[in-house]
Parts: sequence; structure tokens; C-alpha cells
Amino acid sequence: MKRCTIIRPPRDGGIRYRGLTQEQIRSVEILPVDYEIEYICRGSRIIVGPKVRKCLPNGTWTDMNQLSRCLMVCPRSWMSLENGRVALQPPGQPVEGTVLQYSCHAGFLLEGFNLTHCTKLGKWDSPKPLCVYDSNYTGKKKLYIGALFPMSGGWPGGQACLPAAQMALDLVNNRSDILPDYELELIHYDSMCDPGEATKLLYDLLYTEPIKIVLMPGCSSVSTLVAEAARMWNLIVFSYGSSSPALSNRQRFPTFFRTHPSATLHNPTRVRLFQKWGWTKIATIQQTTEVFTSTLDDLEERVKAADIEISVRQSFLTDPAVAVKNLKRQDARIIVGLFYETEARKVFKEKLYGKKYVWFLIGWYADNWFKIKDPAINCTVENMTEAVEGHITTEIVMLNPETVRGASNLTSQEFLAQLMSRLGGKNPEETGGFQEAPLAYDAVWALALALNKTVAPLRAKGWGLEDFNYNNKDITAEIYRALNTSSFEGVSGHVVFDAQGSRMAWTLIEQLQGGSYKKIGYYDSTKGNLSWYGNDKWIGLGPPADQTKVIEEFRYLSQKLFVSVSVFAGVGILLGIVCLSFNIYNSSVRYIQNSQPYLNNMTAVGCVLALAAVFPLGIDGLHVHRSQFPVVCQFRLWLLGLGFSLAYGSMFTKIWWVHTVFTKKDEKKEKRKHLEPWKLYVTVAVLLAIDVISLLIWQIMDPLHITVEQFTKEAPKEDLDVLIQPLLEHCSSKKMNTWLGVVYGYKGLLLLLGIFLAYETKSISTEKINDHRAVGMAIYNVAVLCMITAPVTMILSSQQDASFAFASLAIIFSVYITLVVLFVPKIRRLVTRGEWQSEQQDTLKTASSTNNNDEEKSRQLEQGGESDGATKPTGRASGLACSQTHLSPESKPEPQRPVVPARTTWIQPRDGQTASGTIFLQLFQPLPGRGEAKPK
Repeated sequence: MKRCTIIRPPRDGGIRYRGLTQEQIRSVEILPVDYEIEYICRGSRIIVGPKVRKCLPNGTWTDMNQLSRCLMVCPRSWMSLENGRVALQPPGQPVEGTVLQYSCHAGFLLEGFNLTHCTKLGKWDSPKPLCVYDSNYTGKKKLYIGALFPMSGGWPGGQACLPAAQMALDLVNNRSDILPDYELELIHYDSMCDPGEATKLLYDLLYTEPIKIVLMPGCSSVSTLVAEAARMWNLIVFSYGSSSPALSNRQRFPTFFRTHPSATLHNPTRVRLFQKWGWTKIATIQQTTEVFTSTLDDLEERVKAADIEISVRQSFLTDPAVAVKNLKRQDARIIVGLFYETEARKVFKEKLYGKKYVWFLIGWYADNWFKIKDPAINCTVENMTEAVEGHITTEIVMLNPETVRGASNLTSQEFLAQLMSRLGGKNPEETGGFQEAPLAYDAVWALALALNKTVAPLRAKGWGLEDFNYNNKDITAEIYRALNTSSFEGVSGHVVFDAQGSRMAWTLIEQLQGGSYKKIGYYDSTKGNLSWYGNDKWIGLGPPADQTKVIEEFRYLSQKLFVSVSVFAGVGILLGIVCLSFNIYNSSVRYIQNSQPYLNNMTAVGCVLALAAVFPLGIDGLHVHRSQFPVVCQFRLWLLGLGFSLAYGSMFTKIWWVHTVFTKKDEKKEKRKHLEPWKLYVTVAVLLAIDVISLLIWQIMDPLHITVEQFTKEAPKEDLDVLIQPLLEHCSSKKMNTWLGVVYGYKGLLLLLGIFLAYETKSISTEKINDHRAVGMAIYNVAVLCMITAPVTMILSSQQDASFAFASLAIIFSVYITLVVLFVPKIRRLVTRGEWQSEQQDTLKTASSTNNNDEEKSRQLEQGGESDGATKPTGRASGLACSQTHLSPESKPEPQRPVVPARTTWIQPRDGQTASGTIFLQLFQPLPGRGEAKPK
């Protein structure tokens, strides 16, 4: 890589080497690439030419074809001439060699030299001339308009706008009814649409004669600079080509007007089209420039007011690839694109188009912008034409579509014909600013009509427009007032300004159809009227959806499964009712009495309630309305809770009593001679009350309500632009996990305790509760199924069929097993042994029989359970031996009156006695009517 050699400083100047000390400067001869040097001048001299040079990779310095000289500056006061004009050659600073040429306005005569030169000493070589009033002049007074027309640069709009403005000036100056005493003259420069260049030209306009009554900038960046500075000189600024929304700020730009509408004027049209096609979700992508950012901010406010959502907002500086990919990834469909023409081609290169997408672009692109070959993209014209097909453009109406003669007495078509004549036959598509030319034409007319309106008010105050200067606020206020109330027909349409000085205009809506733009409607934002032609075309059957349509689909329980399980539950309920009826009907039978039938009745009722809970478990939104679903949730909770408390609580009470009685110490055994049923019922009532109170507290503090679970969206098998959103209804409350933890904790401890008690009493036998072993088996079944079902159903809660099947079948199996274990043996015994005869016969049979092995074993086991420290005999009669005394003659029952055992007396062996010496006595006492024996 080459380096640059040190260059010589200019005469009367030096070079500043950045980052080098004086000693390094003396020794260095070459400098690296990208190194910059800066020229400085001595005294009051200034640099003319490049002030900074940079080392290039080829070993040369930048701008070496231009000299950098240190020259003296001549006084600037010679550059302005009252009532006259000064031409500077060459333009720029008045330095050595600069020539000034003077001329006077119409009605004034020049006294002095018309030329003066700047010398090497920094002085002008001739005195400043004067312009004196010509008393013999009777012509018009001139009013000067300072204009900046961008003839080149990013937007060369001056190429067509300047001829249009000159056309308007010629017509105005030839009209006797508009400013009859004045003549408008345009003093213009080429701003190149560059704010830096415009700053220098604005300085020249303000500090050189003649005084300008109005300033006319072009593009937005230049208008921003001019409008912000002009208020310091009390100047009205009138633009013909500025669309930036930032200029609609009266606090920042108090004297600004424009015939070019703000870019935000597109937004009401876009919102109206969104509403017309039923779109409520849009996306945006913008190039990061001030004009597009401001437009997008305004659009965001408008769509929000219209209940339309901007779901995706992307931006880019130069390369839109990543932003476009993000749009596609986030399923953007209706896309508003705000970028310049060159970037538009880059955007569509990313292949985000088709029947699912609609693009909204700016309408001021050239009509063939997508057909222009761009080396920055690798797309053919055919590919690009396919990509942009069907997009919508919104464009400010800049040429009146109606044949109306306005203030200039020209129709829009006549204006175009005269403009083409001035352009000398140039191709309009190759002439910058051709579309905006009607706006420049109407801008001059708006100024002329406003100035004409101020003549009378100023004359009443003793002033004229010729008296304007940069310190006269009153004349500026009159011009402002006249512009603010302007309203006339121009070649661009009706000209009227809003409170921010921006043009109110119609919007043209076009669609690209078959490679060319077709008008599909107009929108008048001032009245909110949409004129629609109805010729819009779409790739699909109609306007696409603004997003992938999501169809909500509730998941409901399989009806076959529900019916099948319901049948099992119904049969179980019938079985429970049969068992309950059997138990009630045979409650007087001794064998049934010894099983505590009231507790078994509670078990049967609890089983029926638990089975009844299966039905609300299977009821969902398919059967009831959402508003009624919480009631179903309550039924589920209460039926299961009460059913469990009754069924399991009654069984738990039995097994708990057996364990309590047969595990007491010897010294307390006398206290357990009698079984008091009311204690059992109280125990069940306590368990039931705990459940009722806890459920009431739950439902009062945190009632159940419906919640909807969402699952991952699913695509249907058909080729449709839709997604299925599966939903599932649940019963829930705000603190569901807390309540379930409390309930599961309490029930779980009860289940574990029940298992423990059942295990501890498995070898105990007692006549007073003769089915406690069956109860223990039922408790095992219920406990195991509940402990498995509770966590599994929580895991399977999102699978409605599996969750319902597992929970309901667990309930059904628990109930079936409980009913079969508890009631079927009793039914079988009564059927097979015929033991549902009268109590008297049953008693006599029991008293006379000495070979009843089942009862003998039961009594032996019972006595064995009571004798904690007794010696256990071996053999068949293990446990406590029992002997039955014969009835005395006095105790024989009367033939007509049945006898039942009245009381059982347990006689404990004395110390030293073996268990065989224990005597079991049964005393019978006849009772009137029923034959029940009373204890003696």
C-alpha cells in the first residue's frame, strides 16, 4: 500500500498535522493512508479552496486539482446595495480577485462605478455606488422572491418546478387585477437539495440586496433549515416540494406554508382502505430517515384511534434484508412500506410477495421504477414485475383531475401543454419534479393572491408592500393572515391550508395491475369521502386476510367414552341403591346388626354420591353454556367431597374403632365392654363436617370459575390459510393449587392412616363389627386408587379423554369393589344359609348349636385379642377357650315369645388361670311383643 509524501503549505499559511509533535513533523516525510492535514492561514486571511486533504490509497491527496490559497477578505458591506442588486463573481467569499457588479431596481438610477474589485490588501478598488430614486419613473415597484430550486442532487425537482414558477410569474405580472402596482421577480439558486449548500445560499439571499419579501425552498431538508432561520428575519417561507411531517410544527416553524401536502396526508387514506377491506392488523417497514419516521409516528396514532394494530414495525438504514425476513417470520400480511425508490427494489428482491400479501407504497415513484435495471440487485425485470404486482400506492393529487379553470384561467391540461413547451420537448419521466410542477405553479399564485389581499389593509395603515424590511413584523403578519385564509382553484386542485400551513388535498389511490398503474379511487380527507371505482384486482379470490386466520376449536370429551362410563356409573348407582335397600330391609337380622348397618348405609350413600359425580365430570361446553359451567364445577367438587367423606369416613370409623378397642392396655379393658354406636356416628359426622366447612370456605373465598387452556396452533390438512387454536375448558380458582394442596394433604393423611389401621387389625375378629376385614380390603382399594389417580389426573389434565377416563374409572372401580366387598358377602350368606329368618329362630339356633365353628373361632379370636398377657394354648382351640352354659329351666323361653341375646358378659381369667377356664355366658330374657331378651 502506497503512502503520501508531505505537501507544501500555501503562501501566507501553514499545515496542521493532526497527532504529530513539532519534532515528528520535522523528521517525517511520508504519511499513512487516511491521514488528514488541515490548512491554516495567518492573520485575517481565509482559505479559498479545500481546507482539509486526505491521503488516498494510491499515494495522492484529495482534491489536488483545486488550489488552496490564503487570501485577504474584503468588507462585506460592499455586497449589499439599497434599492439595487449586487452580482458576485465568482460566488462565495469576497476575497482577492472577487468582482462585484452593481445594478439598481426599476425606478432608481445608479450613481458611481458599477464594478469594483477586491485587491490583495483586502480592500475594494472603488467606492460603493448608490441607487437614487428616479423622479421621472412611473412603472411598477418590484417585489423579490428568494427561491432555492434543486436542479441536481437527491431530488432534482427544480428541473420542472422552476419553469412552472416562471410561467406563473409571467401570468401574474401581466394581470391588471392582481398587484397592479407591483411586479414579482424571482431570484433563485441551485440548492442541490443539500442543507449545507442551502445554508450558504440562504446567507447570500439575506445579506445581499434586494430585500426578499418571501423565501421559496424546495425539498424537505432545505425547507427545514430555511423555515427555522426565516423567523429571525420575519420572512414568510412558502415551499412547493416539502412533504416532511416535521414541518407541520407551528412552534418551530411559525411562518411556514406549503402547497405540497404533508406525507401524513397518505395516512387517512391508508386507514380508510384498511377499514374498507376489514383489516385490523398491519405491519410497517421504513427507511430510517426523518420524513418516514414522522410519517410512521402519525400513522401509528391514526390506526390506534381506528382500533387497528401495528403488529410488526421494522426499520433499516441501507439493507432491508433482515427487516424483510423479520416481517415474513412474524406473519406480516398487510405491509406499509416507507422508503425511497432505490430501496424499494432491494425490499422486493427478498421475495416477500404473493396472494397472501398486500404492500402499500408511496405514489411518487416513477411509473417504471420496478423496470429499471439496478446493479445493486440480482433480479430480472420479469421477476421484479411479478414481485410488485397488485401493490397499492397512495399519491397526493398534484394535478386537478377535473376540467376546471381556476385563478390562473388555465385548466390542468392546458397547464401541462404550456409546461411541455417550456421544457423544450424533454421526456417528463426524465425531468425531475415534473409531478410537483403544478404545486410550484400554484405556490406562486397563492403568494400573488395573498400579497394582493394585503395591499388594502397596509394602505389603510399608511404602508405599502415596498416598505417591507426584515424588521417589519406588521407586514409579515398581514401576509401570514392572507395566506392562512387562502382558498382558490389551482391546476393542482383546490388550494387551502390547515392550521399548520400544510396543503389539504385529495389522495389518488392506484394499484399495479398487469405491470401498469390503474386508478382505483380518490379520497378527500377534508370531507372523509372515498370515491371508489371498484376495479381493484387481487391474485386470489379477493383481498387477503390481514393475518393467518386462527379458528378457535374447543376440545370436548368423547361422547362414546362419556356414554360408556355413564352406563357403568349408572349400573353402579343401581347397585348401591340395591345394597342400601338390602341393608335397610335386613337391619333387624343379627348378622347385619353386627356389621353396624347405619355405617354401611352411609357407605352406600357415599358410593352413590361418588358415582353421581362421574356425570358432571363428563359435562363440558358441549352440553352447557359457559355461564353455567361454574355450577357444573361446584357439583363435581361437592359430590366427590361428600361422597368420599361418607363412604370412606364410615369405613375409616369402623376400622379406627376396632383398632382403638383391641389395642388398649389391660387396665382399661373393662371400659370397652360396651360398643356405643353414637360415637361411631359422631366420628363420621366430624369427618363430614370438616369437608363441608372446608368446601364452604373454599367456595366463599375463592369460588370456582371457568378457565380456558390454549394449546399450540395446528395447521389443517387442507391447503387453507388458517390455523386451528385448540382450547380446553377447566374448573379453576385463583389459588387452586393451595386449596388442592390442603384437600389432598388432609385426604392423603386420612388414607394413609386408614391403610395403617387396616393392616394393624387384619388378624382381629369381633362379632360387634363382623365385617371389618372387608372394610380393610375396601380401604386398601380406595387408598391405592386415590393415591394413584390424584397425581395422574393432574398430569393428564390437558388430555380431556384420558383424564376423564382415568378419574371416572378409578371412582367406579373403587365404588364397585367397596360395594362388592362389603355387601355381596352379606347377601350371599343370607341367601346360602337362610339367615334372614326371625330373630327368635336365629337365636335359638345359635344358642343350641355347639358346633358353629365360625362363631366359635370369632369368639376365640376376640378373647385372644383381649387377653394381652394370657398364656395361649396350642391346637385347634388356640386363643381363649369358650364353654357355653346350659339354660336353666327358669330361663327357658316361652313358646309364644322369641328370645334374643340381651347382653354379652366377658369374664376375664383370674391370675394363674389359663384361658380355658374362661366362661362365656349368654343370658336371654324374653321381651313382650318382639321376643327381645333383656339382661338380668
